[in-house]
Amino acid sequence: MKYILSFFTIIGLAICAWLLYLYSHIRFELDKVINYNPRLTTQIFDKDGKLISNLFSKENRLYVNYDEIPARVIEGLVAIEDTHFFEHNGINLDAISRAIIKDIKAGALVEGASTLTQQLIKTLILTREKKIIRKIKEVLLALKLETVLSKEEILERYLNQVYFGHGYYGIKTAARGYFNKELYELNLKEIAILVGLPRAPSFYDPTRNLKFSLARANQVIQRMNTLGWINAKEYEEAMKSTPKIYDKTLTQNKAPYIVDYVLKTLKDEVKDIKTGGYEINLTLDLDAQRIAKEGLNKAHEKILKRDEYFRNLNKKRGIEKEYDEKGNELSEDRFVKNLNGSFISMENNTGKILAMVGGLNYKDSNFNRVVQSKRQAGSAIKPFIYQAALNMGYSPATKIADISRTYEYKVEDSDETKKWKPKNYGGRYKGLISLREALLYSRNLATINLVTDIGIDIVYNTLKDYGFKNMPYDLTITLGSFVISPFELSQAYSIISNNGTEVKPYIINSIKNRNGTIINFEPEKRYVISPEQAFLTKDIMHDTVIRGTGKRSKVKGLDLAGKTGTTNNNIDAWFCGFSPSIQTIVWFGNDNNVPMRRSETGGIAAIPAFKYFYKNYLKLHPEIKREFEKPDGVRTSIINGKKEYYTNTSKLPTNSIDIPKENQIQF
Repeated sequence: MKYILSFFTIIGLAICAWLLYLYSHIRFELDKVINYNPRLTTQIFDKDGKLISNLFSKENRLYVNYDEIPARVIEGLVAIEDTHFFEHNGINLDAISRAIIKDIKAGALVEGASTLTQQLIKTLILTREKKIIRKIKEVLLALKLETVLSKEEILERYLNQVYFGHGYYGIKTAARGYFNKELYELNLKEIAILVGLPRAPSFYDPTRNLKFSLARANQVIQRMNTLGWINAKEYEEAMKSTPKIYDKTLTQNKAPYIVDYVLKTLKDEVKDIKTGGYEINLTLDLDAQRIAKEGLNKAHEKILKRDEYFRNLNKKRGIEKEYDEKGNELSEDRFVKNLNGSFISMENNTGKILAMVGGLNYKDSNFNRVVQSKRQAGSAIKPFIYQAALNMGYSPATKIADISRTYEYKVEDSDETKKWKPKNYGGRYKGLISLREALLYSRNLATINLVTDIGIDIVYNTLKDYGFKNMPYDLTITLGSFVISPFELSQAYSIISNNGTEVKPYIINSIKNRNGTIINFEPEKRYVISPEQAFLTKDIMHDTVIRGTGKRSKVKGLDLAGKTGTTNNNIDAWFCGFSPSIQTIVWFGNDNNVPMRRSETGGIAAIPAFKYFYKNYLKLHPEIKREFEKPDGVRTSIINGKKEYYTNTSKLPTNSIDIPKENQIQF
């Protein structure tokens, strides 16, 4: 007897020593559970808190703290998975005993009897393979974990870690994904569906197997009823209930051009953007984004319809082939495939981007033409040239020559001399016209003569002050021969729309990390010219919409100012304009720089998208500011029977008659 006792003592000590040895090798793995730091999904929201997109890598998980988890969720989970969770120390000896008996009868490991603590360890640290050694490790770690973490902390980790099917990790993610609800909004049947999922998440996925998912949920409800945790009425209502199930994409990307731009903007500052669980709040307005996209597509459809009309017309005339100004055949396939557009709209006084559409179809091309494309500005540059003249003392009434001139120049690195004879659109010229009329009707010759009078050096340096780069130091600058992105052009136009103060377009309002720390972004502003001088150009651009090249952009009940832009051979078509509070830049052209039809000018191709946006935005936001305001330093006079504005810098001729301030009216 003594030897038998000694034998069992030695065996017992050996087992204890082995268990201690085994534990010493795995105990540090508990750090993954204790210092829980899961992959978290970053979410991007618009200015009104509407979800734009989920950003994640491998696991789509939204974190929820224990005190935000409804008691019914805890009850349902404990009822179906581990009834004695709040009573045991990490393992359930009764359940283990029952499982051992079943395993012996089956001759294999068929039942695990894992507590929620053990399941958490298995999910985070160990594998799911059914081996005795794995089970022993699980038990040892569970016993230790319960001495380190509270029951609430274990449940919080469990409900955030486990997989709920359909790509959803964590119960908060599953609630939003399957039911489009927050946890506190769930009814009993919805809770039962969720807590029943971890047993077999793919099999019980309600988007795939609703019948089996409801059957599993009913087991949860029956168990809660048996335990007396719900009353008869709750039980009956829950058993009869069939919730509405949503089958959403995981990313829910509603504005792919925007998401790409945000990722690019933050790539150096936020390295873990897809796993860090950030909340990124944008300046974007999803409603504005929608109507901007619609407007761009409708304008595109009109361009294609005009192309079809002219092709059919030419066929009737017996013209089988068409050629552009360069002599290239204008094939239908080439024109349709390469035609594209872009759209950016922002607040005048802050630079907050409300809408940005980088192309007609993201699936066809993810190239963002707002920020990545560099195109010639054409006549869209003219307001800045006229602003330079006004700042030098010219007034809107100053006469300039709209006459033809021929310029000779030498070819670079050659003795060859060439001639440049610019023309107005339409080929005609008007002689002496006012500065206002020249910009109003986008007269090329008048503009070139104005620059000649001012001096190319002054115009060049003024445009540099306004932020323009990589410009040629010659008269072609007058016709916008240099390239610029719509994003950069939008920044420059803010000088006029924002009363002389430039604002940089930006799209991120704030970023909140998983710890709740918030970084806010503020507008970047730069004073450039006085509000009075900017107003003079703004007023001419307003007149352009009323009776000039931009008259197709008029929207009833809303003051608008704008400028068309069309480059040589109709390669680019622009419309740049603004209301008292919102500025918009629209561009159309072929990605491969093939000319469009001569019909596709800025006033024809680009304006429809601009007008559609403002007309529909006004319906959504009737409260926006409707009328432009005249700064105090701007005075009104009558010259040659017409009203005109002037300032202390831009004075009118001596034959003008001032209008008393009390008789002056706004636009």
